[in-house]
Amino acid sequence: MKHLFKAQLNWTSKQNQEESSKKFYSKTHQIKIEGKPVLDISAAKAFKGDPSLYNPEDLLLSSLVSCHMMSYLYVCSQNGIEVVEYSDNAKATLEVNSDGSGRFVEVRLYPKVKISNPDQIELALGLHFRANQLCFIANSCNFPVLHEASCEV
Repeated sequence: MKHLFKAQLNWTSKQNQEESSKKFYSKTHQIKIEGKPVLDISAAKAFKGDPSLYNPEDLLLSSLVSCHMMSYLYVCSQNGIEVVEYSDNAKATLEVNSDGSGRFVEVRLYPKVKISNPDQIELALGLHFRANQLCFIANSCNFPVLHEASCEV
């Protein structure tokens, strides 16, 4: 079974004559997905973008965090674990090469889960591995997605 996702990107040069001689383009643009609010996006501040807007690196990390949580909640439901709360403070490491290319080298997720049954803590912690195996976004990455999970009641 295949699913198709679509996104439309729109960018317009807003430079004046003076700026164009500097070989610098604004990184701010919009992504439109039918039926959803428009996303205003820029490059990260380190790459001369608007730091008040989302950037592709933010969105990649957000996709991983969100997908892992949804996969985790799915495997918890399959195993009869009642999740009461879930939070994460994830970190992504991006390495930039001298030629300007770069890539993420790892993402670390720090899921903090609260469940209702203290007898299921060990199982709940172990299910992060299974959730990672099911996560569509993690399966699409060419870098490790590591987990340092905690669980409490």
